Amino acid sequence: MPVSAIQPEPTHPFQVHNFRAYWLARITMTLGQYAMMLVIGWQTYDLARTGGMSIQGASGQLALIGLFQFIPLFLLSPFTGLAADRFDRRKLAQATIVLQLFCASALCALTWSDSVTIPWLFCIAVLLGIVRAFNGPALSALSPNLVPKSILPTAIALSSISWQVGMIAGPAIGGYFHAVEPALPYAVATGLFVVAIIALGTIGKIPQPDIRGSARPIGQIIDGLRYVVHNKMVLGSITLDLFAVFLAGATALFPVYARDILQVGEEGLAQLAMAPAIGATLTGIWFSFRPLARNVGPAMLTAVAVFGLATIVFGLSTSMPLSLTALFVVGAADMFSVYIRQSLVQLHTPDDKRGRVSSVSHLTISASNEFGDFFSGSLAFLIGPVAAVAAGGVGAILTVGLWARIFPVLRTTRTFDPPEELLDNEPHTGPDTRPDGEKA
Repeated sequence: MPVSAIQPEPTHPFQVHNFRAYWLARITMTLGQYAMMLVIGWQTYDLARTGGMSIQGASGQLALIGLFQFIPLFLLSPFTGLAADRFDRRKLAQATIVLQLFCASALCALTWSDSVTIPWLFCIAVLLGIVRAFNGPALSALSPNLVPKSILPTAIALSSISWQVGMIAGPAIGGYFHAVEPALPYAVATGLFVVAIIALGTIGKIPQPDIRGSARPIGQIIDGLRYVVHNKMVLGSITLDLFAVFLAGATALFPVYARDILQVGEEGLAQLAMAPAIGATLTGIWFSFRPLARNVGPAMLTAVAVFGLATIVFGLSTSMPLSLTALFVVGAADMFSVYIRQSLVQLHTPDDKRGRVSSVSHLTISASNEFGDFFSGSLAFLIGPVAAVAAGGVGAILTVGLWARIFPVLRTTRTFDPPEELLDNEPHTGPDTRPDGEKA
């Protein structure tokens, strides 16, 4: 039967092989990455407590883990975004996953031989911070290049879901496997990284965008930063997440709650990590079938407020069932806001700047997560973990009210639709965006 000269475009991102491979690579990499980070935090806290430190003193060690990851990412982010715009994003992402595989293998060997120490964990944290500085912008900027513009919002949503589910489900995997055998989470992470490397290797060649503006690297970095500052939608969305999660992030203190407050041990630690994962996963599944179409700005603000309220409940709870329920809501609300934020940022950014804008976005994510871990651990050191978590939740709610006034565009944005002139300037995504089975 003759093949028509004009083939229909795919109607869903999963009909495109390149996107399926990308999605598999991103979720397996993120699962391995965050499984590692939970266990690193647990080992750091447990070694500190076993060595005679108080609860607050050991919480300070968790703060240092977050700081050691954040510093290299903060210093390198302007350059990593430019790298994602200038070089092959697939190969750059593959190289960063190879380095993460090395970290997982090293920690597996150290844990198996009972040789792991706090200085070793600090060194690995620094290396992971360097790796993630390059990894995030490369993967985020790659996603919109894999599918036609007509299904780009769905692709961005699915990409966000893979990252968010991996980020929250990864710690659950780490906690449960660590309860079985301390070295097992690192072995599993190594296998997940292998899958991610292979999946990225199957993606076909993607056209590299021409960078507009300054021809000098420093000027190109400044162009990217200037775009973020001048686009109030992008700036408001990114900084809302930065301050809300920075203040209300409780993940770093899970080992404190599992070991000393709720007294549920390693299996309880896994359950605490799994509760937000379940909330995020169910929310992600819902959006994959029922994409949000209206009132996206107000919905994002509401989701962040719910995130803060649920964090307060978790911080004050001394009941494991109530804590798990609160964390389920935390995960669901976080996924809701991330889905909207990532879609808005990607759709409102031209392709030649996506790497640099993504680097700014990932810097804020790291600031809210890793530096937020430092903040939470430091605050717990000063006023205790319960007060630190509850105060962070209050801070997130206050941030929502303040951002709604500073960035009124967040209150008035109704759809994901970007400006038409931005869509008109987007490059073609290449020959590999046809549905499976179609030929040119």
